[in-house]
Amino acid sequence: MSLFEVQVMIENKAGMNDPEGDTILNDLVLKGHHGAVKKIRSAKMLKFQINSTTKQAAESAVKKICDDLRIYNPMVSKVTFSAKSI
Repeated sequence: MSLFEVQVMIENKAGMNDPEGDTILNDLVLKGHHGAVKKIRSAKMLKFQINSTTKQAAESAVKKICDDLRIYNPMVSKVTFSAKSI
């Protein structure tokens, strides 16, 4: 068994409102900075450290944990899992 870090990135699906990203963008516009920035999308990232036999098994185990605990709403969230050996 090896130790893996699995990063879970949770963001709103395309077309869904992102009030946090909009607030950050509006603040930049109001302050007159960074005019090249046209859109900001926010996301939440979780990091799990898990013992597993393979990278794929680690990602699958964390996905099952996230699904069991309903950490994200699959109707509105896009979720990506990325594991690396540590």
